[in-house]
Amino acid sequence: MSNSIKVDIWSDVQCPWCYIGKRKFEAGVAASGIEVEVEYHSFELAPDTPVDYEGTPIDYLSERKGIPAEQAEQMIGRVTEIAASVGLDYDYDHIHQTNTVISHELLHFAKSKGLQLEMKERLLKAYFVEGHHVGRIPDLVDLAVEVGLDRDEATEALESHRFLADVKADVAQAQAYGINGVPFFVVDGKYGISGAQDAETFAGALAQVAGERASA
Repeated sequence: MSNSIKVDIWSDVQCPWCYIGKRKFEAGVAASGIEVEVEYHSFELAPDTPVDYEGTPIDYLSERKGIPAEQAEQMIGRVTEIAASVGLDYDYDHIHQTNTVISHELLHFAKSKGLQLEMKERLLKAYFVEGHHVGRIPDLVDLAVEVGLDRDEATEALESHRFLADVKADVAQAQAYGINGVPFFVVDGKYGISGAQDAETFAGALAQVAGERASA
């Protein structure tokens, strides 16, 4: 894959802009016609969230982030509309706010089996569209099996937490880069793109790198 352009993406499974940004990035890649190699990296937006948080996303924004409930409701309405514009049907009435560290461990396990991209898409859809719980091992293992991972291996990987160090390394790398919000895209190891930018922004960055390589 030496001719492809590496894109490293920091994101969280429960980040609404990360799923939107994923779709816009994919559209940008398609428009550019340039081959990319994508690797996802862990970022926890709310590492202090309990696995079985009892409230709604609006409660969470109110209680944990200090955002008035009415404003939180407007924010969720806006992000749901933007998600719909890129073909994503967010269902905030059935979202289970949770701690995502285990889901990040699963993504690293999936990466070790060559299925990280498939696992990432499955987790985002499970969380935002289907109302699945992505903070508990049995639920995560069911999703892992859906993308072709072995049930026993996935269970062992999550119960042993053998990929937790990889999650922590990703988080540390994000801090070293000064990343304090996601999604964050690093193109060819040198160009950073913050947020769910338009497809044209991603296509332009890829074209710039391709042009630099051609003239080198």
